[in-house]
Amino acid sequence: MMVLRRLWTATAAAALLIAPLTLGTTGCSGTATAKTATVTAGDMPAGADWTGVYFSELYGYLHLVQDGNTVSGKWIRPVKDRWGEVHGTATGDVIHFTWTEHTIGSVGPNSKRSGKGYFKYKRPPGDNVDDTVAGELGRDQDETGEAWEAVKQRNIKPDLSSIGGSGSGDLGGGDWDGDSKEKGPAEPPASPPAP
Repeated sequence: MMVLRRLWTATAAAALLIAPLTLGTTGCSGTATAKTATVTAGDMPAGADWTGVYFSELYGYLHLVQDGNTVSGKWIRPVKDRWGEVHGTATGDVIHFTWTEHTIGSVGPNSKRSGKGYFKYKRPPGDNVDDTVAGELGRDQDETGEAWEAVKQRNIKPDLSSIGGSGSGDLGGGDWDGDSKEKGPAEPPASPPAP
């Protein structure tokens, strides 16, 4: 009986030592290759420009501004619980970018997520059509992942400053760290009302 117990203990210990070694060689190697988009850049449609506001039912309003071949933008989700920003480079009708999305009212490591992505600018055939963008958001170093399709809105100018967090004012914390905006001398503290 004692021999069987020792044999079982030795077998269990060997299994515990060998299992991590086999996982290390067959599974998660730590050198994963990032997923990149296989999208080919072409020419922009006649008269088209990346600058504009695009609407997606999932991601909300995306404001993009192009300066040369650099494109920056921000979006806010339709339920206003998250906002994000993109920064990238345009080559014809394709933008490759990095992105960060912030969760409103959240702090810590789970308060934001980030990655890479791409958009391809498209104009459907026909007259009086709305331009669109289609692409993907990838997590971390991946450029592919969640699909994003949006329609360019007519006659709306992008306003990057209208989206995003800027401090305590967003949460109703007031202007506690700035200059006092009240006029007149400061009031003395008031006594609590009598019970």
